[in-house]
Order: sequence, then C-alpha cells, then structure tokens
Amino acid sequence: MGQLRALSVVAVLALAACKPAPKACLTDLPIADPAHRTAGMVRIAGGEFSMGAAPLRPEEGPPQAVKVAPFWIDRTEVTNAAFARFVAATGYRTLAERPLDPARYAQLSAAQRRPASLVFVGAKGARSDDPSQWWRVIPGADWRHPDGPRSNIRGREAWPVVHIGWEDAMAYAKWLGRDLPTEAEWEYAARGGLIGKRYAWGDQPADPQHPRANTWQGVFPVQDLGSDGYKAQAAPVGCYPPNGYGLVDMAGNVWEWTKDWFKPGLEVASVIESGGPPEIRALDPSEPNTPKHVVKGGSFLCADDYCFRYRPAARTPGPPDGGASHVGFRTVYRAP
Repeated sequence: MGQLRALSVVAVLALAACKPAPKACLTDLPIADPAHRTAGMVRIAGGEFSMGAAPLRPEEGPPQAVKVAPFWIDRTEVTNAAFARFVAATGYRTLAERPLDPARYAQLSAAQRRPASLVFVGAKGARSDDPSQWWRVIPGADWRHPDGPRSNIRGREAWPVVHIGWEDAMAYAKWLGRDLPTEAEWEYAARGGLIGKRYAWGDQPADPQHPRANTWQGVFPVQDLGSDGYKAQAAPVGCYPPNGYGLVDMAGNVWEWTKDWFKPGLEVASVIESGGPPEIRALDPSEPNTPKHVVKGGSFLCADDYCFRYRPAARTPGPPDGGASHVGFRTVYRAP
C-alpha cells in the first residue's frame, strides 16, 4: 500500500462513491460466531474439474484438470455486519486503519504514511482514457468509511465489507477457525457444477433484462447504466440468483481474496491442488518485486468493454499491502 498511497498507482479493482440502495436483498444473513464453525456456509462435495479456460486475458489458463477435496464455503460474501462482530470481539484494526511503518517506508513523508485506502472516483473531470485518473488513495477510507472519511456503513450492514487486505481477511477467517479458499476451491465453487461454462450461470451472455450479477453496463468508466439495479456501486449480498451450489455473488459485486500467490497462467495440477505456487514464485509483471495474492470473481466495475473478469476462470493480482473499495472476501472450512 506504500506505493499506492504515495503514487496513487492504478489497480484493476475499485468502487464509486454512491448512496446504497434502501434495503437488503437477503433476510437470513448468518451471524459470525466462532462457536458455530459452519454457520452460513454451504458444503461442497469436491471432485475433479477443468480449472481455467482458453485465456481471454494474458494471466488466465490454459485449463488444468484439478482435484478438489470436500470443503465448506460461505454462501455470501462477508458482510459489514459480520466483520463488525469480529472487530467488536477482537479489537482488530485493518491495514487501512493503520499508518505505514516508517522503518519499512522511510522514503515516504509522514502524510503519505497516514491510514488510507484506494477508492475509485470515476472519470468525471479527468481524462477518460487515463486509468491513473480514475483512482485516489484517500486518507481515512477504510471498511467503516468505504468512500472516504465522511462516509459510513449505516444502512449497509448487508453490503459486502470492502477495503479489506489479504492479511485482514485471514485474521477474520482464523477467528472463526476457517481459512481463505484456494484459487481452485473458489473456482470450483463459483462454477456451481457447470464445468467448462464461461459464466457461473452457463454460456449465455449477461441479459440486462434479467441481471444475474452486479457488473458495469455501459461505457467504462464514463457511465454505468445500472440496468442490474446498482449504478457504479456494490449491492447488498444475495440480490441476484444463486449458482448451482446455492452460492450468491460468485460473479461481480466485489473481488474476493483467495489464499494463493499470483503468477500469470495456471500451474500444473499438482501445484494448484496443494494451494498454488510458493511465495518465492509469485509474480505480477507490472510490479515484479511485489508478491501478491489472487483475487477472483470480478466486481461491479467489470465491464464487458474493459475488464470482463466476472467469469469463474478470470483472475488478477490483488493490492499487496491493503484493500480497495471493491475488494472483499468469503471464507472456507475444511473438516478434519
């Protein structure tokens, strides 16, 4: 996050400062509780599947035949309400709420080391062809203040928690006695039994009249038409039909952390099945000296004309030292 805060570097991830819709889409959201390890989760039987697809982006594919053992996974993305319960129980402070370590970031000024996070601000008043103008590192932006210090999450209890770094997601998962999904587990769950299909719902393109996910409709980043019900913002969890396993929002809404280190392309099956490549082999060509983890699923900012990563096979590196305004997560439990 040091480089992000200092330079406002472009990320492939984001969120616009818009008011949320007035109500939640699910009425039976689970309550985060370490005493109930699989509450709010769905058991996935596991099996063998063709992970990945013919690459539409340089970092994807080629497909690999991968085996996945049985596991449980959250039915929804982790919500603000669930994360708030974790924070109340533990006193945890997210990366976005902490200043950068001056010993590690001695080259930055005190102002540049202030708590901050990456927020999508859109193309208004900026060059629409310059991605670096679409983002700001905003001091005071964090999970409680998703659009900046003057925003809050009142009324957003059922929205996915954002501005969550990989370290933060792991801390929450460990509190519940769980883990983050491997990339293979996440993709197997996202496909919902429809192996080899382009989308979580099959091969049919997105239909604006019957939205299946919260993505961007229109010309990115200039205008989101909002035909899915939400313009340039996250939706409460579960506003769209579940996949074949009963999981919601495995496409769009917010990107989701996985446990695996990122490198372009898929490894051989034996490496994928063991949880992906080791950290020493992690590689983001745009920042080769900064190891990153894989995020999956795309977000509400994924447009067909720009990102197109709301497909199960799509993958990208997540922010290294923190989160962003459309990065969230869900957890898994592997029964002994």
